[in-house]
Amino acid sequence: MRIVCCIKQVPATDSVRFDPEKGTLIREGIRAEINPYDLFALEMAVSLKEASSSGSSEVIALSMGPPQAEEAIKEAVSRGADRGYLLCDKRFAGSDTLATSYILSQAIAHIGGADLVVCGRQTTDGDTAQVGPGIAMRLNAPCATGVLDASVSDDGIIAMKRVVDDKIYRIKCALPMVITVEIGANTPRMPSLKGKMRAKKMDIPVLDADTIGADEGRIGLQGSPTRLSSTYVPEFRGRHEVIECPSDEAADRILSLLKDFGAI
Repeated sequence: MRIVCCIKQVPATDSVRFDPEKGTLIREGIRAEINPYDLFALEMAVSLKEASSSGSSEVIALSMGPPQAEEAIKEAVSRGADRGYLLCDKRFAGSDTLATSYILSQAIAHIGGADLVVCGRQTTDGDTAQVGPGIAMRLNAPCATGVLDASVSDDGIIAMKRVVDDKIYRIKCALPMVITVEIGANTPRMPSLKGKMRAKKMDIPVLDADTIGADEGRIGLQGSPTRLSSTYVPEFRGRHEVIECPSDEAADRILSLLKDFGAI
């Protein structure tokens, strides 16, 4: 079973800064990490490989980003992935979710396809949750989002537990397919010493637009119909009032304040 796990390197959540003039995240000089959702996806992918009865099962980490995103691929290897590819090309810059899912699906086809594509439900720098389903559409494969648990039988049937609107569903589907993994679905393993040593020696192949046969009209800004009209950092303008009085009077006062703010 070949499992492709799509990961993304994002700014660390404790060091995010914003450029108010350009309306973009400042990535230069900011500590980067694997998107937290993707760590749960990677753990599920590695666990499925380990549970497989086939000795030929493998997990391939796939990421699109600048040259430094190679670090994310190597970290994925140190956490149990077998190998990985980096999609890196200046022509990819500015890709929205439509273009990104196209690029990733082209890369998956280029490396020989996959029985299962595993993604995190969303990224912390985008929060769209669109890339996984977008890959599925382009690969003409079924897709299950918000997966909490999964197992694959010897006959290629994947059984899943997924969450939708606070309800848990149990479903089955024949491979190949695409799944997106919910945060908290498992406990991601830490990088092992053996894994770190293997990752350090590993050469990560770099794929560009020409290599994966991408149509330049469908990548980067040219292939991205999404247009950002404006961005801003919300300012906190709240105020508070301490009410010190008997409880029954306090209740009336709170009720009055809620009416003033139009909350009720």
